[in-house]
Amino acid sequence: MSQPHPAPAATAPGPDGATDHWRLAVLSVWLPALGAPLDPVAVVGLDQRPGTNAPVHLVWVPMAFESADPWRELLADGVTAELLDRWAEQSSTVAVDFVDAPEGAVDLAHAAGLVLDELLAEVLPDLPDRGEG
Repeated sequence: MSQPHPAPAATAPGPDGATDHWRLAVLSVWLPALGAPLDPVAVVGLDQRPGTNAPVHLVWVPMAFESADPWRELLADGVTAELLDRWAEQSSTVAVDFVDAPEGAVDLAHAAGLVLDELLAEVLPDLPDRGEG
């Protein structure tokens, strides 16, 4: 889940509240019941400002350990905006869906946590069972 304390000030929105330097993406894997990479397993947030203290924040969907294996392998060497763009363009068993920063997010960790909360409340309950026990 998301961090219990705000991230360092370097990842906070700008003075005008702008979060356009953040990129948030939902990472999904293949869902056999639907025959497409529609099973969200993580949310990744990137702060694209140079010199930021915490440029990446990753939160995993609970109870998706086995199904998230393809993403854990891809992310093992780190994540960059360029890699996310490349993965988003590929048509394969994984998918990247970029999302807007939620209104009211105070930092990148909070934004990623809010996106995860929305997935847990609205998306995952409507998907077929993963078959993981």
